[in-house]
Amino acid sequence: MKRVFKIVIASPIILILLLLVILSVRYSPVYVYRTITMNVADVYDYKNFENRVIKGATNTFHFEEKFEETYVESLFDERVSNSGFNTFDQWAEQSQTTALIFIQRDTILYERYFNGFSRDSYFHSQSVAKSFISFLIGAAIDEGLIQSVNDPLTLYVPELIERDLRFEKITIKNLLEMRSGLKYNTDFLPIINIHAPWNDEVIGYYHPKVRKILLEKLEVESQPGKAFEYNNYNTSYLGLIIERATGKTVSKYLEEKLWSQIMEYDALFSIDSKESGFEYMPSRLIARAIDYARFGRLFLNKGNWNDNQIISEDWAVKSTREDKTISRDHYPDWLGSGCKHNYYSYQWWGNTNCDSTFQFFANGNLGQNIYVIPDKEIIIVHCGNSLQHYNDGDLTKIAEKIR
Repeated sequence: MKRVFKIVIASPIILILLLLVILSVRYSPVYVYRTITMNVADVYDYKNFENRVIKGATNTFHFEEKFEETYVESLFDERVSNSGFNTFDQWAEQSQTTALIFIQRDTILYERYFNGFSRDSYFHSQSVAKSFISFLIGAAIDEGLIQSVNDPLTLYVPELIERDLRFEKITIKNLLEMRSGLKYNTDFLPIINIHAPWNDEVIGYYHPKVRKILLEKLEVESQPGKAFEYNNYNTSYLGLIIERATGKTVSKYLEEKLWSQIMEYDALFSIDSKESGFEYMPSRLIARAIDYARFGRLFLNKGNWNDNQIISEDWAVKSTREDKTISRDHYPDWLGSGCKHNYYSYQWWGNTNCDSTFQFFANGNLGQNIYVIPDKEIIIVHCGNSLQHYNDGDLTKIAEKIR
């Protein structure tokens, strides 16, 4: 009886160990270790990775200040009430908000930090990083290093053709718009409802050789240019194109074309490993919240920074405006329909309104937003570490309230 009991107890342990061995062989021991120890992503992940430093400008524009804290906090009254809190500060603490900045016409009306964060803290961008990678594609086009968004991926990564001729049909535009047709696994483990180890969200986030995955592992699943599917590998391929076209790391090119031009503080970009040295393009840019606001200002002003065209107006507009030539049938139902709906452009999200106005925003997991209301000249930056009492739809409601 004791022997049977020992076998029953040992069997799950043996199966788990066997699974870990299989995953280690298939992906790498480092990947398995990271997946187990870090588990669900949070805004402190960058501390577990090697980071490249991106130097800021020696001198840059500073917003004016005219604080209207009561007014700005009142815009969140509905969210605070619906979350079951009595005060804004209670909500900010329990929602794990870390920064909130509200700027109108180049004047800061609100800038507060919560839960141990300050202006000098680093704020993990999550998928807000995607909009910065898009910026770099535009910068490379402006320089003539990339010919056009209609260039095929294989013009810059020709070895993909050897694996599958269908890679030739994927254009830079397809990658920017998340309509590449790349295969993307999103499996969750049953019962415990966490990402499966073979889920591509996890692989792309924790694997120590992401560039190798892009070159050797990924597959084309469907026709490019058709259905929208949010896929982090699209952004990673854009980063690989930037590397090939510029001959520089993404961090260095970002420093050259943006950070050293307009940003006040240094930033960080995590890499997958020292050996690989590939930035995790979709979400591991780490910067100060006020510099995220500067990025919002750049696109609010259509790429112009105090009479200096940092990125072409054409790129800034195409990146953030809806492409109405794309059929709504290509988008999932949750993006909405009718005169009020969401859209996705060049790694930027947007909301349309029935009066033809719109908002656009860079959006990241756990509450990271750079939200721009063009007709009101408003920039809102929200950073956080939870979606329990906050989501980007709150800012859309605030835009409606302002309007």
